[in-house]
Amino acid sequence: MQIVDNPNKDSWLKILKRPTQTVDDIEGIVSDVFNDVIKNGDAAIKNYTTRFDGVELESNIVTSEAIQQAIENVPEKLQNAIKKAKKNIEAFHTAQKTSKIEIETTKGVQCWQEKRPIEKVGLYIPGGTAPLFSTVLMLAVPAQIAGCKEIVLCSPPNKEGTLAPEILFAAQLCGVTKIIKVGGIQAIAGLTFGTETIPQVYKIFGPGNQFVTVAKQLATKFGVAIDMPAGPSELLVVADADSNAAYIASDLLSQAEHGTDSQVILVSTSKTTIDLVSKEIEKQIKELPRQAIAEKAIANSKLIYMETNELALDLINEYGPEHFIICTKNDAFFINGITNAGSVFIGNYTPESAGDYASGTNHTLPTNGFSKAYSGVNLDSFLKSMTFQKITKEGLLNIGETIELMAEAEGLQAHKNAVSIRLKDIIPAKAGIS
Repeated sequence: MQIVDNPNKDSWLKILKRPTQTVDDIEGIVSDVFNDVIKNGDAAIKNYTTRFDGVELESNIVTSEAIQQAIENVPEKLQNAIKKAKKNIEAFHTAQKTSKIEIETTKGVQCWQEKRPIEKVGLYIPGGTAPLFSTVLMLAVPAQIAGCKEIVLCSPPNKEGTLAPEILFAAQLCGVTKIIKVGGIQAIAGLTFGTETIPQVYKIFGPGNQFVTVAKQLATKFGVAIDMPAGPSELLVVADADSNAAYIASDLLSQAEHGTDSQVILVSTSKTTIDLVSKEIEKQIKELPRQAIAEKAIANSKLIYMETNELALDLINEYGPEHFIICTKNDAFFINGITNAGSVFIGNYTPESAGDYASGTNHTLPTNGFSKAYSGVNLDSFLKSMTFQKITKEGLLNIGETIELMAEAEGLQAHKNAVSIRLKDIIPAKAGIS
């Protein structure tokens, strides 16, 4: 990892640059796949699955028989662990329910807000080197709580043409209505336009590599909503001289092993801590089965020394990490001061892995600095807020002239007339009201 010593503010953007390609580098490839899927549907999907995943499928639909067989292949202990994680995720997201909001803004003018589920949602579950069955829980559980009618799951098949049994177990546990063996750009395209076997959805959820992220962004041009731009994983830890170097190194490596384009950063007010963490990373990385992946991610990562907590916090908010771990004597300073982060982990005994799996919070989070404007996935991600209003005769009398004056000032005569015609019937004597 590169060590950066008290960088000048003018250099922060360069230092904090993510190891990702730009949208321009990828968008041409994504557009070509989208156009092919629009024209050729499942035939295009099948070709890309063969090309990118190295397997030719007779059907990309997972049958109920395959699901049942997969369930039998998941060890009972792991099944129980998945159920326990689901229970915690369910509890946290159920607590996010809000009641109807109702108010009489003016006498006779009743306004209220209610939430309705998004009817059709698509869940993208990464496969590849690490099939993320935990992401099934993070997306399907709130979708089920929200009341989404169609929950379509897409995930890339392995070389045997199947999905990890843990993914299928979690999917049936959480009420997924259809499971499709398709990944990458072609999966997002299928969910965007619909094919013979892949239903078109209204909103697409889930993390993925840079190609999936750009594909999701392109999907919005075709009227499909997305949860957020969620790309390669990232983690920032802030620590001082009182922190535990071994714990910090383990957290940094836990994210580095996600993929070669992941990024992890340590920001510390202690040069001693930086040195100790660096040595711990060198020691712990040798024990990882995914050492080669972690090493490439570590090469993109940094250990940054900052003189004060204030400067450290400013730099962290500029970066806007997906995951933010606080291991300092003065945790409250960073808890109260952080404004840009996807999810925050506090103290020596709160590893980032807890949020990835079983604490209850969601692990589908904004990356690449998008935490400055986006929230992580939550119950509201699967709901729409709808407003209602009902106005009585008295209510229209109370606000009618206000509407007329504003409409007339904007030059929208028909807007004014829609009120005036009603006021004439309510009080014929006031036909000339304006």
